[in-house]
Amino acid sequence: MITIWFFLLMSFITITITKGSSSLDLRHRCPDRLYYTPNSPYKANLDLLLSNLYSNATRDNGFYYTTVGPGGASNDTVYGSFLCRGDVSPDVCRNCIGDARKEILEICTNGTTAMIWFDNCMLRYSETSMLGKFDQTTWFTMNNKDNDTQPNAYMRLVGKMLDEITTRASTGSDKKFAVLEANFSVFETVYALGQCTPDLSNVDCQICFRSAIALLPRCCNGAVGARAVYPNCYVRYELYPFYNLSAVAAPAPPPIHPPPPTMLPNSASSKGNKGKSSGKVIIAASVGSITGILLFVLCFCFLKKRRAKKALSVKETIADMTEIPTEESVQYEFSTIEAITNCFSPDNKIGEGGYGAVYKGRLPNGQEVAVKRLSKSSTQGVAEFKNEVALVAKLLHRNLVRVLGFCLQGEEKILIYEFVPNKSLDYFLFDPVKKQQLNWPTRYKIIEGIARGLLYLHEDSYLKIIHRDLKASNVLLDEDMNSKISDFGLAKIFMIDQTQENTSRVIGTYGYMAPEYVMRGLFSVKSDVFSFGVLLLEIITGMKNSSFPSYMESSGPQDLPSYAWKHWREGRPLDMVDQSLGGLYSRNEVIQCIHVGLLCVQEEVDDRPTMANVVLMLNSYSATRRTPNPPAFFTGLSQILAGQEAVQSRNKPKPLSLNQVSTSELYPR
Repeated sequence: MITIWFFLLMSFITITITKGSSSLDLRHRCPDRLYYTPNSPYKANLDLLLSNLYSNATRDNGFYYTTVGPGGASNDTVYGSFLCRGDVSPDVCRNCIGDARKEILEICTNGTTAMIWFDNCMLRYSETSMLGKFDQTTWFTMNNKDNDTQPNAYMRLVGKMLDEITTRASTGSDKKFAVLEANFSVFETVYALGQCTPDLSNVDCQICFRSAIALLPRCCNGAVGARAVYPNCYVRYELYPFYNLSAVAAPAPPPIHPPPPTMLPNSASSKGNKGKSSGKVIIAASVGSITGILLFVLCFCFLKKRRAKKALSVKETIADMTEIPTEESVQYEFSTIEAITNCFSPDNKIGEGGYGAVYKGRLPNGQEVAVKRLSKSSTQGVAEFKNEVALVAKLLHRNLVRVLGFCLQGEEKILIYEFVPNKSLDYFLFDPVKKQQLNWPTRYKIIEGIARGLLYLHEDSYLKIIHRDLKASNVLLDEDMNSKISDFGLAKIFMIDQTQENTSRVIGTYGYMAPEYVMRGLFSVKSDVFSFGVLLLEIITGMKNSSFPSYMESSGPQDLPSYAWKHWREGRPLDMVDQSLGGLYSRNEVIQCIHVGLLCVQEEVDDRPTMANVVLMLNSYSATRRTPNPPAFFTGLSQILAGQEAVQSRNKPKPLSLNQVSTSELYPR
């Protein structure tokens, strides 16, 4: 009898939560861009489009995209789509779309673009095509007011669940939909859901999910329930079953004690949307208090049944994108690559390194490209190759090289880049004759471009990306000598709040790797900052750090950071400037760059600036700059790199007063 009452009460909770939810819009958006007149062809096409969407609302996958109008460049063409939640029935979907098409016309009067979201569905239309495009211009978040008493542990579990949902939904069924449930405590189960529009590629679906997840720390840290929504995807978690449990096969819960955090930081939460989502929790909590005694009686049977299920195996964060399919990029046949490079003719070769050779080619449309053919002995394997294709194809920045396509056939691994005519930075910088083409304004422009490219990777792109192999040969120069960062084969993706990662496979380039990466396998954005600092000092001096001892007597500094520090400490930083410049440079800018370079190569990770601070310091004489301490290589790290045991870090000496140069007048002593 108790069991019957328990399930009746739980059914009442589910009915209360879902009934009528489709008739109450969560959010809508009516951009003030273009408007149509009531009797215009656009209005007639819009009415027909909404009717078509409603007629197709019983489709099995819950998604439909259609176009009404002459197409092409016509201003009368209307594009529209809907997405129903993956667990709702066709009838519920149809009712929701019916409510949406009525309400959207009332709310967004005469607007050519509109979007509306309900619990069970989303509907949108526009005067421009939206098929297969990740729209990041519109988003919103909602959270329940109640905070968990153990926010850190709770959010760690939520983070693992949403990370698993990202993997399952983006690579799973045609619906691109997934749910999970997991035990947080004896009486608390967390329910999570994620869904993409099926027209998105797997890569864009992943990016959309991670962009949505990245919104949660700003609004909802510690909240017992929240959602983050884009036009193409959304994620949600609650402490009650907000989706139809009977319509989905949720995996068994993971262990109560989740692994260390990989997603959400312990940041202050902000206020979310009022009333709607929290009201549902109040309903569940009220009924839950009535049934508390019943739950206590039944908990042992309930937990026994739970433990009998197979435990959820939560995968580690997909931080390297090596498993993301590459079909979204342009794939070329090997015969096509042979044709555009004249069978890899030596006359077409424009570069070669440990990874293989680079050839100049011309696509059938006439576009010039650079074709990187990885050698069979290259350290970049299939995983790194896929990583570079999937990653770089999505990065758009004037200081990053674009990948236009690829070829993966047998043992052949080939990348097609945009053609950058002036080769790489090391081609000029370390050649005694060619370096004379790099005057100081050009070098300063190259430095700023590299800094902006790294800032984009670290903070401004869809995902936080660690390059891990920044060096002179991986900086290409276009026809105007603008710098473009290339070669993302070793790049890693971090969650938006992730600070560092550990690896047992330390790979990179001698002379550019940060000490914590070499000694302990730890890497972060500050590892890239260290590499940038070394590269910055190379650009100023014209000296290559990896072969630095050849520049000096045996008793002198054994690496470039030590050499720069010695000159800085002795108050003669300009003596280290590349002699090929002939003294034609801005003293302020050079000293400013040396200062920034020394800050970037500090031994302690926390002492190094972020790339945002670097860009600020490079562009402002008044920006605050700390006094640098001796760099990492100054402590004997070069011996560690040679394979000897790590030495204990010595205590840092007190800063020498002569290094405290003015922030307004940067002349040395």
